[in-house]
Amino acid sequence: MYNVMIVEDSKPILRNIKMLLNSLGLPIEVVATAGNGEEALELLQQQSVDLVLTDIRMPKMDGLTLIERIKPIRPDLLYVLISGYNDFEYTRKALNLQVFDYLLKPVEIKQLSEVMDRAMERLEQRTSGGTELLKDIVDPKYYASLRLGDQFHHYGKIVLLLRKQPFTPGGEGWTRDFIQQELNDTLAPHLCWVFPTRTSKEYLVLAHKSALETYSSVYSCLEAIRRSLGERGLQVAVGGQMQPADPGGLLEAYHRISGILDEGQRIHQPIVVDTEVSLPLIHSESAGLDRATGAIFVELIRNKRKEQFLLKLNEWLGKWRGEPIRLAELERFIGVLTGTFAQTGVEQDHQFRIALEASAASLLVADSYDGFCQEFQEWAKQSFDQVQSQNRKSAEDLFRQIEEYVRMNLYSYLSITDVALKFHVSPSYISRIMKKYTESTFVQYYTELKIKEACRLMASKPEMKFREVADILSFSDQHYFSKVFKEYTGYSPTDYKEKVLSGLPQEKLPGQEHEE
Repeated sequence: MYNVMIVEDSKPILRNIKMLLNSLGLPIEVVATAGNGEEALELLQQQSVDLVLTDIRMPKMDGLTLIERIKPIRPDLLYVLISGYNDFEYTRKALNLQVFDYLLKPVEIKQLSEVMDRAMERLEQRTSGGTELLKDIVDPKYYASLRLGDQFHHYGKIVLLLRKQPFTPGGEGWTRDFIQQELNDTLAPHLCWVFPTRTSKEYLVLAHKSALETYSSVYSCLEAIRRSLGERGLQVAVGGQMQPADPGGLLEAYHRISGILDEGQRIHQPIVVDTEVSLPLIHSESAGLDRATGAIFVELIRNKRKEQFLLKLNEWLGKWRGEPIRLAELERFIGVLTGTFAQTGVEQDHQFRIALEASAASLLVADSYDGFCQEFQEWAKQSFDQVQSQNRKSAEDLFRQIEEYVRMNLYSYLSITDVALKFHVSPSYISRIMKKYTESTFVQYYTELKIKEACRLMASKPEMKFREVADILSFSDQHYFSKVFKEYTGYSPTDYKEKVLSGLPQEKLPGQEHEE
C-alpha cells in the first residue's frame, strides 16, 4: 500500500481528485491533504508519503516552490503536478525539478488512471529493486515478507554491521525491533533500516548518510552507536563504511565488513572499525592461544588423559581472561578439540561428530566469560566420557556383528581386509577388537571356527571324505587342512574320525570343549 498526499487550495477540486483516486482500485491510500504549500511542507516532514499530487498555483507557497523545498529532505518522493494553465515556463521548471508527470484541470478519470498506473510501476520498481539487493544478505524468513517503502533508496547510505559481543548478557534485547528503536533514537531525525542477516549473531544496518552531519567521522558515528546500545545493556562490535556508489556493491561491502569483524572481534572488548580507513590490529595468533597450545590439548585427548586435560584447560582459561584473545582464534581452538574428540571415537561415526559440533557451538552463547569457562570444562569432561563410553559400547557391538558375519561365511574364505571393508573400519581396528574379545588374532579365531565346523561335519556326515570337507570349508588343499586340523585338535582327521565312529560323546570331541 502506497501513501498519497493531495495539495490543492480548491476544496471541491480536492474532494473530486480524492474520490477519483479511491475509485481506481489501486494499492494507494490518501493519508493527507493540504490547502497550500506551507501546510503541505509541514505535513510532509511528519507524515510517511510516497506520492504527492499538487496544484501549481496556490496561495502562500505554490507547488513548484513546495517541491524545491521538500526535495533535498525527501528526494525519494514522486510528484505529479496539477494545473489549469498550459504554461511552457511552468512545464520547463517542472522538468528541471524531475517531476514525475503533469495533469491538466479539469482532471479526468482516464488521464488520472494512466498517470497513476505509471506511478505504481515506478514505485514497485523501486521497492523490488531495494529488496533484491538484500536477498543474499537478509534472513530468508524475514526477506519473504520484506517490503521497502519509497523512502528506501540505494544511494548515499552508511553500511553498518552490528555483531553481538560474546559472553555478554542482553540476549532478550538482541532483536530487530529493539535495535531499530534504539538506532531511531540515536540517529534521529535521520532514517535507518535494520535487517536480520542469515546468521543470528549480527544485524545489517543501512543509515542515511545525513546521519554523519552531527559526527566528525564515520568512526565517531559507529562509536556513538556502540555506546548507546551499551548503555541499554547490549554490548556489540560495530563495523561500517560508506555504501559504494554502485548499489550492486552492497553485497561486497557486507562481506568485507563481516570478514573484518570475523578476524578482529575480541572476546573481552568490543571493537569499532571504519573499514575504509583503518583495520583493527590483528595478530596471526594471540600470545595465550597459539598452535603449540592447541597441540598440547590434542595430545592429551589422544592419550585419553582426562584429568590432566581438565587441569590444563582450567589453567589456560584463567590466563586467557587477561589476554586479547580473538573470537576467531577461540572458535578454531574449540574446532580442533571437537575434531580430535571425534577422531578418538569410533571410526566413521558421523552422528557422534555432528553431536559434538552442535554441543561445541552452544559454548559461545554463554552470557559471561565465567559461564563460558564452566560450560567449556563440563563439555570437555562429557566429551571424554562419551568417547570412552562410545568406544566401549561400539566395540562390543562391532565384535558381535563381526562374529555373526564370520559364522555366516565359514564356507567361504575371508581375510581381515574383507571384514574391514565390510564394516568400514581399518584392519588394525579389527585386530584390536578381536584381541580384546577373543584373546587371539582374526586368523586364529576364524580358523578355529572352521575346524569346529569340520568336526561337526565329520560327526554328522561320516560318509564325507576329508578332501570334501577341506573343499567345502575353502581350505587350499587336503594336506593343509590336515595340518591345521591337527594343530587345533591334537588329532589327525583320520584319528578324529575313528573316535567319532567309536561312539565318543559329541560334547567331548577334541576341539569342541569350549564351544558355547
